[in-house]
Amino acid sequence: MIGGTYGKILHVDLTRRTTWIETPPDELYRLLVGGRALVAFLLLRDLPAHTDPLSPDNLLIFAPGILQGSNLPGAGRHGVGAKSPLTGGLASSEAGGWWGHEFKRAGFDALVVHGRANDPLYLWIHDGEVALRPAGHLWGLTTAATEAAIHEELEDDAVRVAQIGPAGEQLVRYASVMHDMNRAAGRNGLGAVMGSKNLKAVAVRGSLSPPVANRKQVSAVAKWLGANFRTLAAWAAEGSGRATQDSLMNWGEVGGLPTKNFSQPLFENRYLLSGERNYEMFLKSRDTCQACPIRCKQVFEHDDPDPDRRLDPAYGGPEYEAMGAFGSICLVDDNLAVAKANELANAYGLDTISTGASIGFVMEAFERGLLTAADTGGLEFRWGDGDILRQAVELIAYRRGFGDVMAEGVARMAQRLGPEAEEFNITVKGQELPMHEPRLKQALGVGYAVAPVGADHMMNMHDTSYASPGEALKRVNAAMPEPVGPMSPSVLDEDKMQVFYREVSWQHFQDCAICCHFYPYRYEHLAQALSGVTGVPYEIADILAVGERAQTLARLFNYREGFTAADDRLPKRVMKAFESGPLAGIEINEQAFTWAKRRYYELMAWDADTGAPTAESLHRLQIDELLHLPD
Repeated sequence: MIGGTYGKILHVDLTRRTTWIETPPDELYRLLVGGRALVAFLLLRDLPAHTDPLSPDNLLIFAPGILQGSNLPGAGRHGVGAKSPLTGGLASSEAGGWWGHEFKRAGFDALVVHGRANDPLYLWIHDGEVALRPAGHLWGLTTAATEAAIHEELEDDAVRVAQIGPAGEQLVRYASVMHDMNRAAGRNGLGAVMGSKNLKAVAVRGSLSPPVANRKQVSAVAKWLGANFRTLAAWAAEGSGRATQDSLMNWGEVGGLPTKNFSQPLFENRYLLSGERNYEMFLKSRDTCQACPIRCKQVFEHDDPDPDRRLDPAYGGPEYEAMGAFGSICLVDDNLAVAKANELANAYGLDTISTGASIGFVMEAFERGLLTAADTGGLEFRWGDGDILRQAVELIAYRRGFGDVMAEGVARMAQRLGPEAEEFNITVKGQELPMHEPRLKQALGVGYAVAPVGADHMMNMHDTSYASPGEALKRVNAAMPEPVGPMSPSVLDEDKMQVFYREVSWQHFQDCAICCHFYPYRYEHLAQALSGVTGVPYEIADILAVGERAQTLARLFNYREGFTAADDRLPKRVMKAFESGPLAGIEINEQAFTWAKRRYYELMAWDADTGAPTAESLHRLQIDELLHLPD
């Protein structure tokens, strides 16, 4: 048996209330490692084509990677996947915290949930044992209340809980799966898939340890990190930076903070949303994920006579994405209102990016006269109105009134409102753009277009990291045929796409292994760690091939579900240059974008015209063997 695994994938059929164990061959673990690659493989193998994402036939997959359970710093994350009710393609999202580690210690490598329960249930998994327990008394509860009730029922406060809130129960298309109440597998509507199965939660507890083939190799990587993270990841080190919020002011000053639904070059009141101001006003403490020394997760608390303006520390605090989505996208500069909207999103189980973007879309539709108070139940969605955020989040979560329309997401709202709304439909493959401006980071824009889950900033490359000498260039040059130097963020050329090809494969690999993207690991470090855990020798080329494999399997799944190269596009608004501000005159040139997308296909050995994986790519990556495809 390969190290880092038990050789056991747990399957649970909620319809039949049965469980069984799959024992895959070591080759599957060696080639896929876990996470996104395993999710895409299982969906291709076991999910019938064109399945309704909210039907009992969809699969909900919890997929840690081989590194979970090893205590390697950064390996506190895990993946969740399904067919997305938001996009109709692959849903794949990762969450931090402690759930993935605890699940692995319960004795399984992954969990696949089939069917639909007649009544609400939750799963209780502990040390190889599985129980289906009634959850009718939990249905309708917020995430904090649900976790507290499960802890009391199981008489163990150390139980880790993955769950949905009311938004998942109501099948909001961008509902999230929440872990530890404040870590979200947020994107693609995985919470709605879980809700469609009448599955309220998965509680886990374990005392087992997956085998590690060579602990010395893994410890050497951990020791390197301990000696270097304070200088190489200084933004997250104690006393120097506290979280992703710290970047908001910088992105706001250089034009990288999306503002007014990506239509305005600068958010003038950005300081009011800054991490520095938030920490001064609300910071109570800092939290961390399993085996992580960095402690970048902030915990906010605020007391106020008005309960709608109190902050509950149980829900942590907003990250950069939430500050942008609820703040600058909607022109809201009230940091307390933004933090409260984030808290409610965690309590109800909503993706903060898609929720904020949906509210911003409605604000623009209201401004243009495409919607009126008569349409929205008397609510006036005005730019900058912090009070509307709280109301809108609640309406969406419970699908009340106009919230039922907003719960469908921006792309479906735009279709409902007609052709005029397409101008401000800022989505890719039906998923709302994250809070990073592609006019500033143009390879990131290509990444938005080609990501299998719709616009995503994690399985991507951030051009600004390669604009000056530093760790990012050192990392990628270890795998380049010829070293490259600093490159402009707004350029799409051969060097940029060579870097893009490798770095996107690296990010996908990290979502298979699984390891936190914010760690300053280089390619060789995770190749060494993976070799140490598994006992299988991995070189840099091997781990990058895992990332390519994940992308190609995802591409095969989406291609089967009807996606084509035409879906690898960007909204016209974000390609057009601003007339003022730091990015004045900088556009994403259509010809350069088309060339870059085609070049990505070529580097992946996909068909240059259609983007379809070729027989050559499937053979090179051994996917044809995995799927038993004919020659």
